[in-house]
Amino acid sequence: MNQEVNWTAMVKRWSGWIALLGLVVIGLVYLRSVNTSAPAPSPQETPASVSAPMTTPTPAPTSRPTPFGDVPAFTPLPAFSPTPTNLPFTSPISPFRSPLALPTANQGPEPVIYGYKVVHTYPHDPGAFTQGLVFLDDVLYEGTGLLGQSSLRKVDLETGQVLQLYRLPLEFFGEGIAIYGDELFQLTWKSQIGFIYDKDSFSLGGEFYYPTEGWGLTHDGQQLIMSDGTANLYFRDPETLAEIRRVEVHDPNGPVANLNELEYVKGQVYANVWKTNRLAIIDPQTGQVTGWVELDGLLKPEDLSQRVDVLNGIAYDAAGDRLFVTGKWWPKLFEVELIPQE
Repeated sequence: MNQEVNWTAMVKRWSGWIALLGLVVIGLVYLRSVNTSAPAPSPQETPASVSAPMTTPTPAPTSRPTPFGDVPAFTPLPAFSPTPTNLPFTSPISPFRSPLALPTANQGPEPVIYGYKVVHTYPHDPGAFTQGLVFLDDVLYEGTGLLGQSSLRKVDLETGQVLQLYRLPLEFFGEGIAIYGDELFQLTWKSQIGFIYDKDSFSLGGEFYYPTEGWGLTHDGQQLIMSDGTANLYFRDPETLAEIRRVEVHDPNGPVANLNELEYVKGQVYANVWKTNRLAIIDPQTGQVTGWVELDGLLKPEDLSQRVDVLNGIAYDAAGDRLFVTGKWWPKLFEVELIPQE
């Protein structure tokens, strides 16, 4: 009887421990199943204080052919970088570094306003859709546009007679011209190609390329200066044609767009502004417009009885300090003297 009672007590005691142990095991299994099945927090749910930097895969760079050789294509930066990344700007089209100089918040003083006096009037071919104009050694060099009609020509100033003519291939729309040394450079509008000629014979000596449209062209004795119809002026090495720098042209009202034909005059860039009768006088270092030339009224009513287009074409005679202007399909070319307005 005593043995049976002791055995029963022992069974009861161990049964309690076994039941408790079973509950513990079941609880542990349950907790583990809950933790493993809970979804991981999304980046938006992760507190900023404990979140790790998020990155995205960066595709391997490829290369693309250009007229200057194979150039690495643009590689996107990661979506997030814990520290600033300072990289030089390199055009994905051109292998040459092209820093863009932006105007400062201070747009500078008000430009000087100029009127004009006509000093002399010369005949001009009314069939010439003038896109570029240069005066050198008592001769005018003129680049004309329109598909199928574009040309490069040498013109006698006094008579307007065409002394020498080169016709561009029919697919090219001729644009601005500049003479640097013994070479004459000519842009095309949308083909992103320019031509290099011998200035005396007009024999084609080479080509060059640019990623924008081509509008106006001049030089400052060291660099070619180019416009593309925007507010930008591009400065290029005349030997390599690489872009050296650019400026955005601006006056106190903001950027000045539609810059067209260009001429370098006494340290300043004179620019036709498309569809206006104004010339902008531009500081080439800053892009600031220092003056506006108002040229309304050059053509008389009798000149307007025939087909004419916009004012375009500026040439400067450095030896004689003479400034010439004309327009597309204009029957006349004018020597003008600028007069500051009170």
